[in-house]
Amino acid sequence: MKNQVKLSPSIMCADLVNLEQGMQELADIGIDTLHIDVIDGSFSPSMPLGLETIKRMREVSSMNFDIHIMANDNEYFIQEMLKIGVESITFHHETSLHVDRYIQLIKQSGTKVGLALNPATSLSVLDYVLPEIDLVCLMLINPGFATNKNEKQVPYAAKKIRDLRTKIQAVNPVAELQVDGRVSLDSIAQLVEAGADNLVLGSTSLFVKGATLAENKEKVLQAVAEGTQVKANVI
Repeated sequence: MKNQVKLSPSIMCADLVNLEQGMQELADIGIDTLHIDVIDGSFSPSMPLGLETIKRMREVSSMNFDIHIMANDNEYFIQEMLKIGVESITFHHETSLHVDRYIQLIKQSGTKVGLALNPATSLSVLDYVLPEIDLVCLMLINPGFATNKNEKQVPYAAKKIRDLRTKIQAVNPVAELQVDGRVSLDSIAQLVEAGADNLVLGSTSLFVKGATLAENKEKVLQAVAEGTQVKANVI
């Protein structure tokens, strides 16, 4: 596992009316990556950002754009993101008839490629494609329902992360293990200890109300350090 845990703040948790300011505030505290959800309103009920908005964001920011497509028509959105020019594109296995085609489409453009799995999707779907991808995104809640504050992380989150870490170490050790959904200040240590090395941060961590982004980042890093230390002791 890589030593450093990557912080990937979800821009949909920032002030969507003042996106440029929000991106700059994240850059000011040393964040270099934005996690951007591209949602079609069908696969998932929300639609926070449109294509023209993301295009404009690209024009005003040099940050790394980590795109998470939650849509039923993956190829359309993949092509649109490639036109915009992003650093990483992750799409869902559950809506992909031609998984390998999409992987190659993204890789041939020199963009990193990730595969996202819903909570109940088996890791066995990665058996043949894991060597070909740069990232696996494990959804720890059902995608797009983050506004439902009653929805908690699935109880098998840590086990699934550990099982995936084992697969990654055996087949493609440089692949990142990203976790998304209720990645909170209370759960980060456990997620990192289990093997996560890329955290999608939202309203329960970096964007917690009542504190500054810088203050919340310090709390995130403390939780990461705690999880890393526990993992080191276990090993």
